[in-house]
Amino acid sequence: MDIALIGYGKMGKAIEKIALQTGHDVLLKIGSGNMEELNHNNLLKCDVAIEFTNPESCVKNINLCFDAGIPVVCGSTGWLKHLQAIKDNCNEKNGSFLYASNFSIGVNIFFALNNKLAELMNGHEYDPSIEEIHHTEKKDSPSGTAITLAEQIININPIKTSWVNFKSDKKSELTITSSRMDAVPGTHHIKYSSPIDDIEITHTAHNRQGFAHGAIMAAEFLKSKKGIFTMKDVLGF
Repeated sequence: MDIALIGYGKMGKAIEKIALQTGHDVLLKIGSGNMEELNHNNLLKCDVAIEFTNPESCVKNINLCFDAGIPVVCGSTGWLKHLQAIKDNCNEKNGSFLYASNFSIGVNIFFALNNKLAELMNGHEYDPSIEEIHHTEKKDSPSGTAITLAEQIININPIKTSWVNFKSDKKSELTITSSRMDAVPGTHHIKYSSPIDDIEITHTAHNRQGFAHGAIMAAEFLKSKKGIFTMKDVLGF
């Protein structure tokens, strides 16, 4: 594949490394210093775009790719209030779009475990909570992964109706606590507490490699398809 890499920070560089190792080419590398190169003509040279920027720019970037007719894999977080509009535009342009809050295969298995655990806990006297820890450069809080985990629980748990990013004593609110530490790629911890015992599951990333591998897998999957997809489609869950 000829890849347009939109976002050339630490994650973008990790994705580039995996792309080259797996026989792909990165034709277009867009960072803060060369945004003018993100244009229709340059995008037309590419088979797929992988977008990892920020909430302020990703919606515009995605729509530029739709206009150029190339599939978009997006891992930016903090912009999901615009997700329906992006899906509508994708369908209108007969485009291809895949969004994930986390592309790591391990995290997507963790999503499946979280869903199953929430089902098993239904009807039992346990209170769920989420803790997430990331590096100090992460701009959004809570993480997109934590929000996905929270929404999975809320969709199944009859008591929890919303999540909050602080410790809450309200039974209807699912607590997400966020910490930022140096050189921490990402840890997500689900805890079900009762007066008798606790049940806990945790995913700890050691580096960005899993995320980068998953993003390339998603791009390979999306390249020849039309429509809107998720990592469940990529992994066959």
